[in-house]
Amino acid sequence: MAFELGDQDNDGMNEMNLIPLIDIMLVLMIIFLVTATVLNPTVPLDLPKTSASVNEQPPQVLQVSIDSQGDIYWDSQKISLEELQKRFTDEVAKGNDPQVHLRADREGKYDMVAQVLATASTAGLSKIAFVNE
Repeated sequence: MAFELGDQDNDGMNEMNLIPLIDIMLVLMIIFLVTATVLNPTVPLDLPKTSASVNEQPPQVLQVSIDSQGDIYWDSQKISLEELQKRFTDEVAKGNDPQVHLRADREGKYDMVAQVLATASTAGLSKIAFVNE
């Protein structure tokens, strides 16, 4: 590496310093973006006016429970599988599509749960939910 000493520093700078120009361009771009969004914040839309209101009925819920011995309960009333079939068909015949909330004891047999599900399916009920705590 050689160092040159002497009076050869008289040469001018051949390159232009672009950093101040880039800074000004960035500041102007930010100012433009901020003012452009302030001037036109939304797209004007002419939406139709409606006066309809949603009149939603609360869903009817049928509570069916199965205890560990395999007994079936409609709310808190003990019923048989045949009586459950009759009540399910009566609910479908009324024209409502109720939800069935099925609660089954964890010690109970799966066979009784399957029979209750089959009974609800043959009656035409499709909204069945398993409830646990």
